Amino acid sequence: MRVVVVGSGIAGAAAGYELARAGVEVVLVDSPAPGRATSAGAGIVCPWSSKVDDPDWYRISVAGAEHYPELLSALAADGETELGYRRVGSLRLISEDESDEAFQRVAERAAESPMAGEVELISGRRARELFPPLEHDGKAIHIPGAARLDGRLVRDAMRRAATRRGARIINGTAAIVADSAVRGVQVDDVFIGADAVIAAAGAWSPRLLGPIGVQVRVTPQRGQIMHLRLPGVETANWPVVLPQSRHYILAFDDSRVVVGATREDDAGFDHRVTAAGMAEVLGEALSVAPGLADATHVETRIGFRPMGPDIRPLLGAVPQVAGLVVVNGLGASGLTIGPYTGSVAARLARQVDPGIDLAPYDPLR
Repeated sequence: MRVVVVGSGIAGAAAGYELARAGVEVVLVDSPAPGRATSAGAGIVCPWSSKVDDPDWYRISVAGAEHYPELLSALAADGETELGYRRVGSLRLISEDESDEAFQRVAERAAESPMAGEVELISGRRARELFPPLEHDGKAIHIPGAARLDGRLVRDAMRRAATRRGARIINGTAAIVADSAVRGVQVDDVFIGADAVIAAAGAWSPRLLGPIGVQVRVTPQRGQIMHLRLPGVETANWPVVLPQSRHYILAFDDSRVVVGATREDDAGFDHRVTAAGMAEVLGEALSVAPGLADATHVETRIGFRPMGPDIRPLLGAVPQVAGLVVVNGLGASGLTIGPYTGSVAARLARQVDPGIDLAPYDPLR
């Protein structure tokens, strides 16, 4: 059996890796287009503190978080250990008015997911001890099981591990060849026959699927995310900070602090850092953590989140085109659920039990 995966971001790379582990012949098609979401994503894994009420989104997000230990173990067995993944915990900053209700909600969720750990309601002083740049006098919900990761490192590790197991990676622009079933993929002037195709092209998927009559409701949302550095400061174990806004702050091992991000719905594929975007990101970050004021600006990354018609991902087989599987619409949750949804897509391509009811994630809804 041969499967072609179009798109090798976090979900596509995961699909390719899972297929290669299963002994399937795999071809990963990568595009040089700038702005791929995986390359810019923050890398926060903490579904338990989300304010999202959709139970189907929450279910797959927790499954995504709980999939990571299995993935890390598999990659380690394949010699891949540099992923930027660490369970550093998270701090959800809350006001006095919402403290009891918010804590109860998070605690109830965490109690059903052992990975979350024992949730605590801590003081602003304790929060500042855990994340020194903070200036927060209210309480915070501390979730010890929350993690952060480097999406680029995880993606690249899965790609390398897949190639060691026989997968091929081809760079170029893909076009799916299909009638009532997939026949293969044309990559520039090369045709690759396939028994199944996984469409994991992110925000570019309408361009990929439209020519074969498959319409997916995916649009790009530009995100600008800023990387700072605090020279000489040990930041490796700082928790993820989740303010009351939709912004966030997280830290990595190399004195690097990541702050973000904008959510720009009308920017198309305009791959630019803008003055307004930088002002928004820095303004939000410094209002929460003024101790970052003296940090060095390292870079600002741009990613186009693939946004579906609602918060849930687009995941499943396409009935009118046998052998076609879509994994898309991960939105701002890409690095939380990407590896898990990629593994589900791989099972669908192999026509085995996906392990989850996919009705809520219909890719054509």
